[in-house]
Amino acid sequence: MIFPLVWRILPGPTALKVLELLVLLVAIVFVLFTWVFPWIAADILPPPDGTVDATPHP
Repeated sequence: MIFPLVWRILPGPTALKVLELLVLLVAIVFVLFTWVFPWIAADILPPPDGTVDATPHP
Protein backbone atom coordinates (compact mmCIF):
# COMPACT_ATOMS: atom_id res chain seq x y z
CA MET A 1 0.00 0.00 0.00
CA ILE A 2 1.10 3.56 -0.59
CA PHE A 3 0.10 4.99 2.81
CA PRO A 4 2.72 3.09 4.88
CA LEU A 5 5.38 4.14 2.38
CA VAL A 6 4.37 7.81 2.66
CA TRP A 7 4.20 7.52 6.45
CA ARG A 8 7.77 6.17 6.60
CA ILE A 9 9.09 8.86 4.24
CA LEU A 10 7.63 11.81 6.18
CA PRO A 11 10.11 13.20 8.71
CA GLY A 12 9.42 14.01 12.35
CA PRO A 13 7.35 12.67 15.22
CA THR A 14 3.79 11.42 14.84
CA ALA A 15 2.09 14.79 15.39
CA LEU A 16 4.24 16.42 12.71
CA LYS A 17 3.63 13.52 10.32
CA VAL A 18 -0.13 13.97 10.72
CA LEU A 19 0.17 17.70 10.00
CA GLU A 20 2.40 17.06 6.97
CA LEU A 21 -0.03 14.45 5.69
CA LEU A 22 -2.97 16.87 6.01
CA VAL A 23 -1.05 19.57 4.14
CA LEU A 24 -0.17 17.05 1.44
CA LEU A 25 -3.80 15.98 1.06
CA VAL A 26 -5.00 19.60 0.85
CA ALA A 27 -2.38 20.29 -1.83
CA ILE A 28 -3.50 17.26 -3.84
CA VAL A 29 -7.17 18.29 -3.64
CA PHE A 30 -6.23 21.86 -4.65
CA VAL A 31 -4.34 20.63 -7.72
CA LEU A 32 -7.21 18.34 -8.70
CA PHE A 33 -9.86 21.05 -8.47
CA THR A 34 -7.67 23.74 -10.06
CA TRP A 35 -6.19 21.93 -13.06
CA VAL A 36 -7.20 18.27 -13.42
CA PHE A 37 -10.99 18.40 -13.14
CA PRO A 38 -11.40 21.49 -15.38
CA TRP A 39 -9.14 19.87 -17.98
CA ILE A 40 -11.27 16.71 -17.90
CA ALA A 41 -14.48 18.73 -18.16
CA ALA A 42 -13.19 20.83 -21.06
CA ASP A 43 -11.29 18.28 -23.13
CA ILE A 44 -12.61 14.81 -22.41
CA LEU A 45 -16.29 15.12 -21.56
CA PRO A 46 -18.72 16.03 -24.33
CA PRO A 47 -20.30 19.48 -24.11
CA PRO A 48 -23.67 19.56 -22.37
CA ASP A 49 -26.78 19.68 -24.50
CA GLY A 50 -28.09 23.13 -23.73
CA THR A 51 -31.64 24.02 -24.53
CA VAL A 52 -32.99 27.54 -24.64
CA ASP A 53 -36.63 28.22 -24.24
CA ALA A 54 -37.66 30.88 -26.77
CA THR A 55 -40.95 31.76 -25.10
CA PRO A 56 -40.66 34.35 -22.32
CA HIS A 57 -42.18 33.51 -18.98
CA PRO A 58 -44.35 36.15 -17.29
